[in-house]
Amino acid sequence: MVDALVKKQDITEVFRSHLEMAINTLLAAELTEFLDYEKYDRTGFHSGNSRNGSYSRTLHTEYGDLTIQIPRDRNGEFKQQTIAPYKRSNDTLETTVIHLFKKGITMAEIAHLIEKMYGHHYTPQTISNISKAVSENVEAFNNRPLHNRYVCVYLDATYIAVRRDTVSKEAVYIAVGIREDGSKEVLAYTIAPTESAYNWQELLEELKERGVEDVLLFVSDGLKSMADAVSKSEISSVSCTCWA
Repeated sequence: MVDALVKKQDITEVFRSHLEMAINTLLAAELTEFLDYEKYDRTGFHSGNSRNGSYSRTLHTEYGDLTIQIPRDRNGEFKQQTIAPYKRSNDTLETTVIHLFKKGITMAEIAHLIEKMYGHHYTPQTISNISKAVSENVEAFNNRPLHNRYVCVYLDATYIAVRRDTVSKEAVYIAVGIREDGSKEVLAYTIAPTESAYNWQELLEELKERGVEDVLLFVSDGLKSMADAVSKSEISSVSCTCWA
């Protein structure tokens, strides 16, 4: 969302595309759970059942039409539970997905909600396995190599509700970079209980490890010792500007 805002993209389209990707990922993970082996895994050879492509459905949502790929198995035994059969519109799924992320609720609570919505029970372990398919994409994004030079990097934190033992507000650190061609990207993010210059230094050191060598200008709020954190990261910079 931050990346879309920086690029002045339509947030509704961002929700639509990510919701479409998330639902298709969940459907694929659901089939994997049903077959009990990963795609291309040799344990699936001669197992008596296998993947058999997919068919498309269009699901109408408040964010626009989603193209959903419903996976199939060779024996015709797989019955997906993510999308209600024959349903062509959905006025609750996207709201629920966003609500779950915002509240940081537990796997058991998510399983209970899905059972209420679809009449199908998922164990917390199944929910955990399915969520790994999404978290791997998030990890890959946050570990990708970066450009070595940025004209400007904005550093700021916002607070969101995160569940640990209880739900509490924690700081999400976000670094947004502008390259010499004017393009922008979210470089990295991390979560910590509170905002501090030490945590910013750790994030900046991570940027250094991922390839960032030179930043002409760092821009941040008036957090104490931020300039020292930038200096200790060993990323070459001309200036670090703070606003009150």
